[in-house]
Amino acid sequence: MKVYTKTGDKGETSLFGGKRVLKSNIRIDAYGTSDELNAWIGLIRSQKIEDYHIKVLVEIQDRIFTLGAQLAADPDKPKLKLPKITPEDIGYLESEIDKMDKKLPPMTKFTLPGGNDIVSYCHIARTVCRRCERLIIELNQTAEVNELVIQYVNRLSDYLFVLSRMLTLELNAKEEFWEPRK
Repeated sequence: MKVYTKTGDKGETSLFGGKRVLKSNIRIDAYGTSDELNAWIGLIRSQKIEDYHIKVLVEIQDRIFTLGAQLAADPDKPKLKLPKITPEDIGYLESEIDKMDKKLPPMTKFTLPGGNDIVSYCHIARTVCRRCERLIIELNQTAEVNELVIQYVNRLSDYLFVLSRMLTLELNAKEEFWEPRK
């Protein structure tokens, strides 16, 4: 299989199912942003963090490929065989958030991103996840998106925020809080 096909040289690409669309299409933007998110999560899991976090992040990367496949599918071909995001996938994220939350001090103020490279990567991934969510919601205005995809991405941004706090604790980084000026 060749990496280059030359079929996109005029600004179009194919959805799963064969339909050609412009590369500027909101659907392409949504699944392209999910791909960007997956790359940031790959960077996080490539750092020196606990093996348990790496295992969870690999599972999340798998799910991001799944939701990317759903976003990349031609909506006019509903019978395409695609993997699905399930309620259990969302439950998995919620369970992981709850496990970390039990170990963290209560949060009473907004956290400033930073303090450590790895923690910063989590915050970047979180903001890319939020952008992906906004694009998916925009896509949903014109083409129905499975509500579990929207829920998963929403919960994933929460997970990434809590992971940033957990890694701050585990790496002995300083958590800085926003103090509004009066």
